[in-house]
Amino acid sequence: MSVMEQLLWNVLGYVTMPLLFLGGFIAVSVAACLVLSWLDKRKSIDRDQ
Repeated sequence: MSVMEQLLWNVLGYVTMPLLFLGGFIAVSVAACLVLSWLDKRKSIDRDQ
């Protein structure tokens, strides 16, 4: 493997894991906010009736 290729694979290897963690954290937090918002709207509709 050339030096450039080795550098590229090292950078990809060290960048991938933090990006996966951040992406997962963002996805879970967005999903939680959407579910909580949906439940709050549903609760307020039930209260009005």
